[in-house]
Amino acid sequence: MALNWDDARVFLAIARTGTLTHAADRLKLGVATVTRRLDRLETALGVKLFSRHQSGYFMTDEGAALLSRAETLEQAGQAFETTEVNQVMGHVRLATAENLANPLIIPALNEFLNTHPDLTLEFVTGSDTINLHRRDADLAIRMVKPTHGNVTLRRIGTLGFGLYGSTEYLNGRVVSTQASSLESDHLIGWMENYSHLPAAQWIERALSGRPARLLTSSLASQLAAATAHLGLAVLPHFLACRAGLKCVLSELGIDQTVWLVIHSDLIHSRRVRAVADFIIDLFDQKADELAFANA
Repeated sequence: MALNWDDARVFLAIARTGTLTHAADRLKLGVATVTRRLDRLETALGVKLFSRHQSGYFMTDEGAALLSRAETLEQAGQAFETTEVNQVMGHVRLATAENLANPLIIPALNEFLNTHPDLTLEFVTGSDTINLHRRDADLAIRMVKPTHGNVTLRRIGTLGFGLYGSTEYLNGRVVSTQASSLESDHLIGWMENYSHLPAAQWIERALSGRPARLLTSSLASQLAAATAHLGLAVLPHFLACRAGLKCVLSELGIDQTVWLVIHSDLIHSRRVRAVADFIIDLFDQKADELAFANA
């Protein structure tokens, strides 16, 4: 005979009350129904769960051995019954650049996660290539628009770039007779492996064949070098302004569109949709700061 999991409720009620009558009252069932369901459970398990006495029902050793398992089953059933269909819960993996995760997204998470206490987030900010098709992440924030694949795209903002230096560096700067000339400036460049970046290409053109004072391999290092008065660097406006740097040139022609990319199979997932909506709202709130100098 197949086991009917709902019969475990009868087993627990009898174990807790000690009689068929009290168990039937607790379950709001007839005594005959409780008796029939207990017999069905014992037949399915092939063991006697209770010894019957005039004073009541007492668990056998076999029944006592199954008590904790039945209670676990009961707890699982209660959790299932109380789970709201629309509840946002589960784990979401977001791939994004570290310069967006640390200063922008993570500081804004507290209220969002308090609103969704059963949701957990994982940030992927390393340099390894993230492939949404392999489910390396559930969604990603990218500066380059994907041109193929089973993904859903949304433009969520613009990341503006300018040329920045520290107040100390600018105070000691030798200004050329041509306002747009940088021939007397120390410039902070990118290592050869990053020559494809728009910022690296802009600096390379500005150098006009002369060497950069310093080469780095990360935006954090570019920011640190400019803050340490080592020269001028091409930086996102919002990062440079927050660091107290001064803008030398605000329009470089290398502003980047920010895209939210979601695997199309997950577009209707409540957990992924909640994170996506949070990111969209956040970038909307920070639109001016992200796009323009001194916002």
